[in-house]
Amino acid sequence: MKTMQITQFGQPPILSDMERPEPAPSEIAVKIAACGLNFADLLMIEGKYQDTPEPPFAPGLELAGTVIATGKNVKNVASTDRVAIFTGHGGLAEEGNFPAERAVALPDSMPFTEAAAFLVAYGTSHVALSHRANLRPGETLLVLGAAGGVGLTAVEIGKLMGATVIAAARGADKLAVAKAAGADHLIDTDTDDLRAAVKALGGADVVYDPVGGDLFKAAFRACNPEARIVVIGFASGDIPQVPANHLLVKNISVLGLYWGGYMGFRPDVVTGSFTQLFEWYAEGKLSPHVSATFPLERALDGLEMLRSRRSTGKVVITMDDQSDRKA
Repeated sequence: MKTMQITQFGQPPILSDMERPEPAPSEIAVKIAACGLNFADLLMIEGKYQDTPEPPFAPGLELAGTVIATGKNVKNVASTDRVAIFTGHGGLAEEGNFPAERAVALPDSMPFTEAAAFLVAYGTSHVALSHRANLRPGETLLVLGAAGGVGLTAVEIGKLMGATVIAAARGADKLAVAKAAGADHLIDTDTDDLRAAVKALGGADVVYDPVGGDLFKAAFRACNPEARIVVIGFASGDIPQVPANHLLVKNISVLGLYWGGYMGFRPDVVTGSFTQLFEWYAEGKLSPHVSATFPLERALDGLEMLRSRRSTGKVVITMDDQSDRKA
């Protein structure tokens, strides 16, 4: 099978041929159809992600495909099942072995390209807004990086939860994507004063922040009393410092969310979230946005599109002839 292998941190993954071993007793073997790219993959290549294994390994946190074999202890998954898996790594390959407990059954109507773009982005946003921020109907939600892989799903889910959604993104094209996902108000972070614009709209009750840096600081200053800021990541490369005295004066809460960590200490949060998300998908209330697909041989092009922030929604690597399809 072909696989993209990280052999040395700081160097691009290399396309390699290798044999897939038989699955361990609690594993399933999957013929991978598609792998969704995430910002964490870029960090993993540099050896900077919190759950990075030692090389050699294949990046790719999430994948979708068909089960082709099962370990002897696997009871809940069968060969030919269509599944999506949040695996942590290993998705950029034609096949792979993964823990059976991580497999999520797919609706027959869900294409593999959408399934590979679903778990991390929608799971992150739903747990962030529902479990961590306790977003309530009628509140104002500010989404930073609102056209990105996770930001766009926060716009969708925020609207479904009854919030007024302010989408902040760079440029008219990205803001148009956020508007199509349901945003009520748009702020161009290339040209607008974020703090002034949010304050003019009545301030933010919840902030969803996968960006960090100066946008975090501006959003912080635009928060209403008792606002909740959910820290998702630092795509800007700048980890902001929080003035604790301002937290005190305005009664603001800053909440961290490492979605993958829930797999270890509260898997019920993730499984419960997936139940809701797949119900919404089946009802036609969620529309995964895949802006481009590339074949495995061009995975580096997909990663560069992500790194340069030229994508909206998700970039997906496919193992078939759907490459370069625009959505």
